[in-house]
Amino acid sequence: MSAFIQQLPALIGVVIGALGSYLASTRGDQARFRREQAARWEERRLETYADYARALKKSVTLTYRIAAHLGNDPHPHPLSPEEAAPHLADATDARDPAGESLLMLGTPDVVEKAREWVVVVMEMEGFLRARTRNPETWSAMLERQRAAREGYYAAVRRDLALPPGHSGEWRLVPTRTP
Repeated sequence: MSAFIQQLPALIGVVIGALGSYLASTRGDQARFRREQAARWEERRLETYADYARALKKSVTLTYRIAAHLGNDPHPHPLSPEEAAPHLADATDARDPAGESLLMLGTPDVVEKAREWVVVVMEMEGFLRARTRNPETWSAMLERQRAAREGYYAAVRRDLALPPGHSGEWRLVPTRTP
């Protein structure tokens, strides 16, 4: 038995080492799982945020074209309200599922900024449904829409810890005629 007692410290060391190794690898696996899960959800949120922006931007682009037909906007491809109606209905229908995903996965700040943006877009659509011709009012609505879009993108960047981005306002340089 004295040989066993002499071997006991080594045996205890092996058991403690094995237990420590097991605990360390288990904790490492749990930490890796949490990191991978967080990355998956972050990717999913980015996809949801982008889908919502694309759906809303379709409506915005259609409003530019309708406004050009009514004489409110300089868009180069005017579209009559009658021609635009089915496209506008499709764009509006696409906003609903994108909005539901946004409500499910978005942070409260992003969802609030999305709401502000869509409210301005809905006001633009109502302005055009009334067939209003007022370029000054339209221009002010465009500025509000651009500011709301920029607010949405800024909230998305904050949520995803991305660096600040471009405002999205493209200034066109006038072309020279020879």
